[in-house]
Amino acid sequence: MINLNPLWDWFRTLHETTGINLTIFYDPFDRARFFNGFLTSLRLMAICLVASVVIGVVGAWVQRSRMLVLRAITQGYVQFFRNTPPLVQLYFFYFALGSYVRITSPTGLSVPAVSNFSWAAIGLSLYAGAFNIEIFRAGIEAVPRETIEAAEALGYSRLKAYVYIILPLAFRISLPALNNNLVNLVKTTTIAYAIAVPEMLYVANQIWSDELNVPEMMNVLLVIYVSLVALLVFVMGRWERALRVPGYTPA
Repeated sequence: MINLNPLWDWFRTLHETTGINLTIFYDPFDRARFFNGFLTSLRLMAICLVASVVIGVVGAWVQRSRMLVLRAITQGYVQFFRNTPPLVQLYFFYFALGSYVRITSPTGLSVPAVSNFSWAAIGLSLYAGAFNIEIFRAGIEAVPRETIEAAEALGYSRLKAYVYIILPLAFRISLPALNNNLVNLVKTTTIAYAIAVPEMLYVANQIWSDELNVPEMMNVLLVIYVSLVALLVFVMGRWERALRVPGYTPA
């Protein structure tokens, strides 16, 4: 195992000589709680990214359903989550719905059945999923009608045509817009701070309240989020180039 003590000691010396107080490196307690906050942020981002894409794929399929009720429900969901602020949605889930979703603990106390982390994951996934539905819907509409008719002529059912023919093409077309929405989702996860999810911003706030090192912690957060977004953009860009169909231009 690599011995990082010389690195931690360097940050302690940096504080003593320059006043730059990065306790998350040289103080074991602050380092541990910030690292846990970092992992919590990564978990929240990963869950929301995957769940929102799944919601988008399923919702785009439902919008093409022959069942008017399902289509109306999906459209209502999209309009609700697209036209209200994500922070208000998060408060609605945590404080309004959360006050009714409770269980009795072994000690006889009434406690929330859903944790604040779970509410954040649910709320942010639904928020981004509403935009993803519209992104995939636009991608599906860009698939040439002749391609869909060819799939039907070959005996594909509506579901199989969607899964094997329409969705792969629509996914390729939708990747640029999807990339933008997922980047926005990664940044929006910081509002989980508002319902006390112990992610990076929440933990950083605790640290700068204890250590009075606001400038240092804000710069650390800026560097980390820029790095995470840059990594996501790089991966999505490589994925977009890998999935590009040579010579195919959507109408």
